[in-house]
Amino acid sequence: MKRLFCLLALMLTLPAHAQTPAEPIVLGVHSHTPPFEWRQNGLDTGLHVELMQRLGKRMGREVQVRRHNLQTLLNQLDAQEIDLLVAVSPVDRPRAHPQSDPIFTTFAKAYSLPSQPYITDWAQLAGMRIAVKTGSFVDVFLAGQEWAFDIVPVDLYETGFQMLQGGQVDLVIAEQYVARRLQPRYDKVHSASDPLIYGSFTYVSYRGNQALITAINQQLRQMKISGEYDRLLNQWLGVGREKVDLEATQNRYTQAAFAVAILSMIGMLVTWRMSRGLKARDKELRSELRQRRKAESGYAMLSRQFQSVLDGLPHGIVLYEADRTRLWGNDKANAFLSIKQQLTNDQGPLDLDRRMGQVIKHHRPWMGHYRDQANRHWEIQCHPLLRKQVVVMGVEITEQVLLRQENEKASRLASLGELSAGVAHEINNPTGLILQSVALLSDALEDLAPAWQAYEQEDPFWQIAGLPPARAMMELAHSQESIGDSARRISTIVSDLKRYAQPDQDQPTQEVDLNAVVATSLRLTTNQHKAFEVTTELCPALPAIQAQQQAMEQVLINLIQNACLALPQQEGRLKLTTGVTNGRPYLEVADNGHGMSDAVRERITEPFFTTRRAEGGTGLGMAVCARILAEHHAQMTIDSAPGQGTRIRIHFAQEALA
Repeated sequence: MKRLFCLLALMLTLPAHAQTPAEPIVLGVHSHTPPFEWRQNGLDTGLHVELMQRLGKRMGREVQVRRHNLQTLLNQLDAQEIDLLVAVSPVDRPRAHPQSDPIFTTFAKAYSLPSQPYITDWAQLAGMRIAVKTGSFVDVFLAGQEWAFDIVPVDLYETGFQMLQGGQVDLVIAEQYVARRLQPRYDKVHSASDPLIYGSFTYVSYRGNQALITAINQQLRQMKISGEYDRLLNQWLGVGREKVDLEATQNRYTQAAFAVAILSMIGMLVTWRMSRGLKARDKELRSELRQRRKAESGYAMLSRQFQSVLDGLPHGIVLYEADRTRLWGNDKANAFLSIKQQLTNDQGPLDLDRRMGQVIKHHRPWMGHYRDQANRHWEIQCHPLLRKQVVVMGVEITEQVLLRQENEKASRLASLGELSAGVAHEINNPTGLILQSVALLSDALEDLAPAWQAYEQEDPFWQIAGLPPARAMMELAHSQESIGDSARRISTIVSDLKRYAQPDQDQPTQEVDLNAVVATSLRLTTNQHKAFEVTTELCPALPAIQAQQQAMEQVLINLIQNACLALPQQEGRLKLTTGVTNGRPYLEVADNGHGMSDAVRERITEPFFTTRRAEGGTGLGMAVCARILAEHHAQMTIDSAPGQGTRIRIHFAQEALA
């Protein structure tokens, strides 16, 4: 007792020396098998855990327990993220990693369904599907050898039991302690063999850490010599109990209780002195904590509001440091950052790092327009901030670009329409005068016929423009007809220009039968298609549309004439079809002509675009057709390729139905 008081006094008078704590030992455990290792009330406990804690205490090192599945722990062990792993190793085939002396012996045996026979040797497993836990001592035992059965790797023994009960494997070879815990959950699974593989629980470390294993073995052997190891086994496994000296135990407990009482009294004195100061400090800390929580709540609310605003913006926004470190960004930023390597324009591909460097260096914003591989348009901006930071913004502007292009095209077409109307008006007057003069010339030539015949009889050598009178009068008549035809052609072109520039929207609409439009159009274009094979396929239950009859005939006549011009002279075929898709009527013109290239097909409805300029084509026919169809809520699709013919289908929208 006197020695106890001296020891206590020495402990109170010795100064506290600062010591550098040793690096903790990280122990990985993976099973949930009492009494070896399991989690109880949120804490890891069991024989292996307490044994390692006692070994760590002997070595002066703290032990930290990390729980994962076996495969994850093996990966972390190889990556040196943990120091030790509790694992079972075959008794005659050690693992490739350094491992400690055996802690406790176990074995593995086969488990099957009642339909399987009892296993007495390995030969009976031939041809079977055997579930084996990856990384287990069974896996280590079987590795590197040829077996007559199929090994099915599983992540957990429980997974193997599930597959066994579901008929996906024939047997499971499992460690008996884990299997005994799992069997009550799987009523169809039972033991099917004597022990097949013997193993022992050991501590396994990573390669190159043999020093730690050596230190563990030294302390483990000391514990076995001192009897501490046997007492620990007795505590957890209940075997090898020895007699307990009650009197010695009582004395030890009395001395310990007396020491605890003295320490408690000292502690009460120290606590009383400290409590007074702690109460005041506690009050201050509580007040400070309330203020801090209030500030943090306000900051969190402001942060959420700010992030919500950022996510709601149409732009993707990212903040970068000068070294290109990304500080933050909204959700839409990934849309353009994921394809920034694809972005290019006339100056070349986007070099975002170089652009950010220029913005930071010159402290001036930058903006550029780019396209990606999907032909989408992007606007990328960089804006400088203080402290050499830069904000990068990106937004897809494909819709805006297309709208701008359509607006520019519409403006050009409107200007072209106004110009066409003016040109048509200016040409109409001289064309009318030419036609009147031609009519006068025709009448004059007819009236002069008796005169030139009589004069020729009086003067047989008389000539008109160096030609005999009869020949000269015939040439004059031919010239008069040519002038008249040309003037009428000019008049027709002018009429087309006027129809394109000034659509006749005042003409009343009526219920129109597309089948009747086909019949009328074919009748009016007989001369154009009489040399070709013409077929029709008309839908008898075709719904009527509300349209201008003459306008629909004009569209179809134009399509028929264009098709006839494209048909070959031999075996040319033209087919006209009407039908209904999704309640909407359609009209189709198909031919086996020379077809169109993609470039021609894209421009076919542009005013004044024609491939028959040398033959007198004006390029207004399809433009007028496109305008008429737009006014009648119809859409024209063109399917054509060089040498493959052309198929043009006109779809009428619901608004066009009568």
